[in-house]
Amino acid sequence: MHAIYQYQEFFINYLEKQTISKEPKNLYEPIEYIVSLGGKRMRPVLTLMTAEVFDVTYSEALAAAMAVEIFHNFSLVHDDIMDDAPLRRGQQTVHEKWDLNTGILSGDAMLILAYQYFEQYEPNTFRELAKLFSKTALEVCEGQQWDVDFEQRRDVTIPEYLKMIEYKTAVLVAAAMKMGAIVAKTSNENANLIYDFGLQLGLAFQLQDDYLDAFGDPETFGKQVGGDIIENKKTYLYLKALAFSDADSAKQLEALFITQPEDNSDKIEIAKNIFNVSGASKATQDAIEMYTLEAFKTLDKMDISDEKKLSLRTFGENLMGRKV
Repeated sequence: MHAIYQYQEFFINYLEKQTISKEPKNLYEPIEYIVSLGGKRMRPVLTLMTAEVFDVTYSEALAAAMAVEIFHNFSLVHDDIMDDAPLRRGQQTVHEKWDLNTGILSGDAMLILAYQYFEQYEPNTFRELAKLFSKTALEVCEGQQWDVDFEQRRDVTIPEYLKMIEYKTAVLVAAAMKMGAIVAKTSNENANLIYDFGLQLGLAFQLQDDYLDAFGDPETFGKQVGGDIIENKKTYLYLKALAFSDADSAKQLEALFITQPEDNSDKIEIAKNIFNVSGASKATQDAIEMYTLEAFKTLDKMDISDEKKLSLRTFGENLMGRKV
């Protein structure tokens, strides 16, 4: 096993050797651009780490990790279009830097490129990877549609929201880990347990992302702080604030989340204040911890060494405490 920063280095070295720059440039340059913007590369790191958890060298999982990263970035390009987001990782989004049509088409090409990386594996492994990937990709689309639908609804429940973030975010984290297990040819039980570990960790990650969207540092978060509030998204913070607030505050929050002012500064500050006063901010932090601890429970059932369990636990603890 290696340290997280080493897996990041291994993956970045592999990424830099990939030939994405081809003709037509207006199709492939946006792909190079979004993939090169960085980030922590959490999902491919999980694929590499999981392969070594199950006793196969990380290098055998590099192609699968690349597929995960390209698919993730594809989803970001299209999400940014749907959200009309100006920034991604502190830089212009693809559709802002180029145009809407380029963002759509380059995103489509990324989805196909992701599948091509599975072709580097022997038939049985290819089939298992592609089957999991297809299931996951469709779930991500379903989660995205629920996310869009919820913007227009005023009756979204917390269970509905949790199902949405499970599909939109957590399933890809879970699949990234299971792909490492598939490459390693571990037992079905181990592969399913590591999927469950990733699913719970993915839920914690998305709730942390929701929290940081409102309360993160704009210098380090890399996205527009308050973006979910501007977009009237019914996040866990919002739903908990409605549940915990008195009638007047709940009514104020609901009224706020059907407005789209030109200047969102006051809207963001009022919403954040209600999140804090109601206790929704604390409830969200508690939920992040709960899902992280649920992930840790699966480690006890896994047929791996205590040292490897500790590595996975350390990763989860670091993720739970992230600031960006």
